[in-house]
Amino acid sequence: MGVELLKSKGYEVVVNSEDRVLTKDELIAELKGHGYDAVLCLLTDTIDADVIESSQPTVRIFANYAVGFDNIDVETAKQKGIIVTNTPDVLTHTVAEHTFALILAIAHRVPEADRFVRAGKYHGWKPMMLLGSDVSGKILGIVGCGRIGSRVAHHAVKGFDMKVFYHDTQRHEEFETEYGAVFIETLDELLKTADIVSIHVPLMPTTHHLIGETQLKMMKPTAYLINTSRGPIIDEVALATALHDKTIRGAALDVFEFEPNITPELLELDNIILTPHIASATEETRNKMAMLAAQNIIAVLEGQTPLNAIK
Repeated sequence: MGVELLKSKGYEVVVNSEDRVLTKDELIAELKGHGYDAVLCLLTDTIDADVIESSQPTVRIFANYAVGFDNIDVETAKQKGIIVTNTPDVLTHTVAEHTFALILAIAHRVPEADRFVRAGKYHGWKPMMLLGSDVSGKILGIVGCGRIGSRVAHHAVKGFDMKVFYHDTQRHEEFETEYGAVFIETLDELLKTADIVSIHVPLMPTTHHLIGETQLKMMKPTAYLINTSRGPIIDEVALATALHDKTIRGAALDVFEFEPNITPELLELDNIILTPHIASATEETRNKMAMLAAQNIIAVLEGQTPLNAIK
């Protein structure tokens, strides 16, 4: 839909014909050779200083087809007078739904039970077979109380009568009032308290390996860890060890530290769910993301202020 919108405005659109991410050299060669005015990039495209330099003097905007923008050297872009935009808001509900789907699935051992049946192991009901954990009434720890974290809290409180504790760089009093949420000043205290910990922070130097061996050992042995933000926020080797040793009960990841590669030890464990970075992958949301990215491009090329410029 985004491509169609751009074409309807009279812009020539060149689409990557390869069914893969372009290498850095390929991307630089493409930008140098065509004099593009705008680039609609994916979170898998690394837009570093070299790529930005190769886009000059013509490219005026890098429109990221994602809410996160850790794949773009925003400071270098600013220095060159290039606008960087993202696609927030339109994927909030979808990512929150996927997050909660992971919470329910890991707590109730849904993928594990599915594999059990398909392997021909189900021979009749047993009272202690594949026992999971209740979610209702438990403590949900939200790390990062932005749009998505807040929406996850909505589902937790309104749908499952959960208690919400949250840790963020600042307090959100409206959020506390609406959901009865409790602000926890330190991440350590949140990890010690929560039954389920859900990560919703951007990737930056201060959040890289925010959850490692030390933090995992602080969590309850009955706790679950959920991540739908960015993979490197969790030390995957430490997580694999914690899951193997039953330091925590389970985890569910939609993003990975070395994406698309996954730490091999995680693949061998039953107490983890792994989904391939699809938290925003619904037809409705992906169309909205494409439209928003296209609208940002159109605004810049028409001399207007884009909806979602990164400041």
